Amino acid sequence: MPTLGSLTTAKPELELTFAWPQNSTAHFPARITGLTLVALAELLEVGSPSTLPADSLVLVTGVIPFRIRGRIAAALEALLQQMALDECVGLVVSTAPGQSGHQPFPQSLRDLSDDLDIPLLVTAAPGDRWTDVHAGIQHDRLVLAERRVEQMNALVQQLPSQLADPKAMQRIMDWLARALSAQVLVSEKERILAASPATAVEHLAHAAIRQSVENSSPDMTAGPHTQLITLSPAAGSEAVLAVARRAPLDDSELRLIQHAATLLGLVEQACREYRAVATASQATRLAAVELLLDGEIDKARRIMDGLVPGLLDSDTARVFVIETSATRRDATLRRCEAVTAGQALAVPDPRRRDRVLVIHPVWLGEAADGVVGELTRLIGDLRPGASLGGSGTYAISLLADALKEATIAARLALHQPDPVALSVQQTDLITLLPPGESHLWAHNVLDPLMLTDNWDQLRDTLHTALTYPYIVAARRLDLHRNTVRRHMTKAAEALGKDFASLTDRIEVALALELITHQVPDAPTQPHATVPPSLTVLLDTPQIRVWAESLLGAARADRRDLLATASAWLTANTHLESTARALGLSEVTVRSHIRALENHLARDLSSLSGMRDLHVALTFGTGETRAADITRGLYAVA
Repeated sequence: MPTLGSLTTAKPELELTFAWPQNSTAHFPARITGLTLVALAELLEVGSPSTLPADSLVLVTGVIPFRIRGRIAAALEALLQQMALDECVGLVVSTAPGQSGHQPFPQSLRDLSDDLDIPLLVTAAPGDRWTDVHAGIQHDRLVLAERRVEQMNALVQQLPSQLADPKAMQRIMDWLARALSAQVLVSEKERILAASPATAVEHLAHAAIRQSVENSSPDMTAGPHTQLITLSPAAGSEAVLAVARRAPLDDSELRLIQHAATLLGLVEQACREYRAVATASQATRLAAVELLLDGEIDKARRIMDGLVPGLLDSDTARVFVIETSATRRDATLRRCEAVTAGQALAVPDPRRRDRVLVIHPVWLGEAADGVVGELTRLIGDLRPGASLGGSGTYAISLLADALKEATIAARLALHQPDPVALSVQQTDLITLLPPGESHLWAHNVLDPLMLTDNWDQLRDTLHTALTYPYIVAARRLDLHRNTVRRHMTKAAEALGKDFASLTDRIEVALALELITHQVPDAPTQPHATVPPSLTVLLDTPQIRVWAESLLGAARADRRDLLATASAWLTANTHLESTARALGLSEVTVRSHIRALENHLARDLSSLSGMRDLHVALTFGTGETRAADITRGLYAVA
């Protein structure tokens, strides 16, 4: 259908331009159903027409003076008021050639245009160029209507090949609700199959379920402007289509409902049969998953090729674990299968009645955002009581390891406000700390500096100089290195810290990050209560789960990487001291640190990477060797 935008750009012969508003982009999509001509002389003599066609473009014929004022301005204001009542899309006036850049409308008309949200346009084209515009618009509308009929016929012809699509019924219901401007619902005795819009459940469920329970006549009127039709009773269906709206339904609309009921009956029958097939194949899918977790990739592929050819042909995959209640697992599994159909393998966990496993093959170069997004939205619908854990991308032969990571992530998600944890290694430690308590602790650490007059300056220096050597920090801050050193000395004295100590740098940097970047749930009053110790903040189930996951790969390495890490942190990250303490060469220590970086997915040359390793060793190993690096950082309240 033509729009204001297409009329101004696709028909240059009309010389049609927007005069007001200055930014007319918002009016470009306005649809035009016709052109209404109003002679200027008649407008001045008789006044505005009593009615105007809705969604029409109004053209005032006759050349408008260089400046619109007096009677003409008043007449155009009255015309605009009438156009607003009749929901017209725009007002066009004719100007003399050569005045395209001139603004003919006075401020009063422009203000009224803004109030009524009706744009003002001008044309310098002679009247004969507008002669066929209305007929052209009507022709375009006819072509569009015919195209819609053809599309609907094509949709109906394609339905038989798509009946098993789990979203087919909802699409038909959405279309029917729009076509009739009505509330529509399909239900069985114990559940709602589809509804559109969402409010239809409240309006129609009682009437539809009552008919199903009482086994009333298949076709009936349940109330004013309400129709109930049983879908495919000959095929044993108990589903009922309910349609209701405020205005009466005419004969053509009733026929449309009957046709829709026929299609919905076919879809519902196909879905029932599909569910039976899905139930029969569930054991096969479960067997395929067991083979994948046992490393029997070829056997699993042969089994799945009979169900979903090519699904497991990729070399990499991710594993997701959905935890929910045992009573909701089957429904959760059905929804997982629906949203991941053809993209992933969803099965019930044979070891846990409250868990669903999803294996998502990932092809090289392809993003996995589609399945991740669907599962995240699903958890949003299922909460509270449901959580989602995900692994990173693993070789398909290592899915057992991916399952371990996803399981840990699901446990971690249970302790978070957002019950979704995708790849625990990518989880930021800061997000796991309780905002209120951590802010209280951070204020307690930094109060001696925050109460000084030059806190803002010291804060910026601290943030950079704790992370980089003083020379690099000075360059980044555009300060002299002696100034940076003086600021850091003053801060260390005020805080009672030694910034040559890694543990002190980690503690102050963590407090600074909490104060600067994390927003507490409620306004924090630092002195309102006794601040917690850092040990209390970090010794929590979610931190332990996070630490366990972070160190898992390093712990499985044949080299004792965690011993190297502990000694390296104890030695303030000095390679020579670490090597001497362990009786190793510096080359070996350096190779261990690089291996740790790969296993942890952390940059251990950064303070945040060292901090994560520090915390993980302390709260994830529970070993005595971690004690030496924690004495100063976690023992003080």
